[in-house]
Amino acid sequence: MFRFAVTRTLLLPACLLAACLLSLGCVGYQFGPQSLFRPDIRAVHVPIVRNDTFRHDLGVRLTEAIVRQIQERTPYIVTGDPNADSVLTCRFEADTKRVLTETATDEVRALDTLVSVQASWISRRGEVLMENRLLTDGNLALMFSQSSRVVPEAGQSIETELQEAIEDLAQRIVTQMEARW
Repeated sequence: MFRFAVTRTLLLPACLLAACLLSLGCVGYQFGPQSLFRPDIRAVHVPIVRNDTFRHDLGVRLTEAIVRQIQERTPYIVTGDPNADSVLTCRFEADTKRVLTETATDEVRALDTLVSVQASWISRRGEVLMENRLLTDGNLALMFSQSSRVVPEAGQSIETELQEAIEDLAQRIVTQMEARW
């Protein structure tokens, strides 16, 4: 009986000591979705996307989609302050349409659309945060392209497909904000 009491008395402090030592060993690690993002960045400034195409509203629509994606999927705070921890700048490079088929009366039956965006994410210290190992040295921006097929006879509109392309581009851009392993 005495032996059982001594063992039980020593077992509780030993377990507590082991738990403390194990938890101290994990101080540098992060768990969950927070571990996918850079811990040194807290705020991101996203200026209105520059638009070099003829569609005047593409820049505003992509900016809204990117801000929404950052707020939903990342721990970063989107701010209007250009002196934030980092700045994510984007620019629409191209918006093209190509007719695939048409009727005898020249009505479009199907067409392909393509939008291209150039994006760069730079810290306040000038460090390139959005990296791609395939980029050549000195190139600070990544290119993102999204294509879609539109069939007006099936009830699809170019604007609907364009909005889906913008949403996909925003999602892909924010995915590139994840930290590299």
